[in-house]
Amino acid sequence: MSATRVTPVYEPVIDPSVHCSNCQAVCCRLLVVLMPDDVVPARFITRDERDLEVMARGEEGWCAALDLDTMQCSIYEQRPYICRGFAMGGPYCLSEREKWPDLAKAGIPIVLC
Repeated sequence: MSATRVTPVYEPVIDPSVHCSNCQAVCCRLLVVLMPDDVVPARFITRDERDLEVMARGEEGWCAALDLDTMQCSIYEQRPYICRGFAMGGPYCLSEREKWPDLAKAGIPIVLC
């Protein structure tokens, strides 16, 4: 009889105090490379220097789909796969939020490669 091996599923630790409503939309300044199955309105798509399809950015570096009045995604239901996987209050979110004040002061754009 062989034993069944169970692979543990990674569950990120989520900080419940972090919510998009109390953030500066830091994740909306990251480079978002689109996946083949992403269905994003064409007006929000551009190509980067490597000829990859990416989410376009406004003049100040924010994702073009970000509603600057509400600081929320205007295409939330159609947001790219990468955005769907960015866990609010998760480790990567917390890391970017921690870096944001220093990067903003220095005028350094946030880029995810």
